Amino acid sequence: MASSAAPRVAARRRTRATKREYDDTCCEECGSGEFGSELLLCDHCDRGFHLFCLRPILPSVPVGSWFCHSCSSSSSKNINKTTIPRFPLVQTKIIDFFRIQRSSQSVCQADIHQKKRRRARSLALTSKKKRRLLPFTPSEDPARRLEQMASLATALTTTGADFSNDLTYIHGMAPKSANRPAYEKGGMQVLSKEDTEALNLCKTMMKKGECPPLMVVFDPLEGFTVEADKCIKDMTIITEYVGDVDYLKSRENDDGDSIMTLISAANASKSLVICPDKRSNIARFINGINNHTPEGRKKQNLKCVRFDVDGEARVLLVANRDISKGERLYYDYNAYENEYPTEHFV
Repeated sequence: MASSAAPRVAARRRTRATKREYDDTCCEECGSGEFGSELLLCDHCDRGFHLFCLRPILPSVPVGSWFCHSCSSSSSKNINKTTIPRFPLVQTKIIDFFRIQRSSQSVCQADIHQKKRRRARSLALTSKKKRRLLPFTPSEDPARRLEQMASLATALTTTGADFSNDLTYIHGMAPKSANRPAYEKGGMQVLSKEDTEALNLCKTMMKKGECPPLMVVFDPLEGFTVEADKCIKDMTIITEYVGDVDYLKSRENDDGDSIMTLISAANASKSLVICPDKRSNIARFINGINNHTPEGRKKQNLKCVRFDVDGEARVLLVANRDISKGERLYYDYNAYENEYPTEHFV
């Protein structure tokens, strides 16, 4: 790393500005103007960031254009709402998009809801000793569920992503064998049998076309975001965070704004992240809070928790209080790690 006495130069080549213009540039994260050779400039706003102050840390200057988190995030928010191609509200198209089991159409919905109610009660009975996770309760109106799924299909189609409700392991990235919770620094909590059953029930309901009671909406400031479409109880499983699994070391130069930690290993080379840019579910559109302000923390109504589920690390988003209908969902992107800056979050 360069010393503070090193001449101040921009880490990126510039064609429209002179070196003198960067003499007063300071890092937006630490406020220091030292280590000039490590100061990376955004190609849009010209603000400076030390390579070692970014999260994830950048080992070197990226090849090609580089944009700070605020500018890269704003690009997705500049979508004109009137130009978003709405996914057609056609049952057959939605069934194909989400690969819903067609045989489920003959299943009596009343029987399914009765089974879910019995399951929910059995979970609640054990809450005196330990709070159990609850499976989500879908909206009862099938037409409303189609609208909810269509809103998610619209967001995925607009952002160029395919729907997936599972972690995916792609050739050339991290293999499934690398997802070992034992690598987690300090250990990873194991999801109990009861909570695993609740998670599996959520997965089963999704396969039958019974989705969480959530609506993806477009906001000019926040971009795509998620609202509760009915009241949701505290400790309800909202969704699993899914996408392609990769090594963190392979994503240190990635400009994706939704990469999620899967394993934070004692050996950094074994750390894994979830990348939802190509394959994802509704978790991709749930926004993080600015946890540096009291107002931001008040928004939080979900918690992000990593669990060992049958020997595989998984990330769940769970309600951490009762959520009202129409309330937008927010979680602390850092979970309990506090590794990433969130000042730029709305």
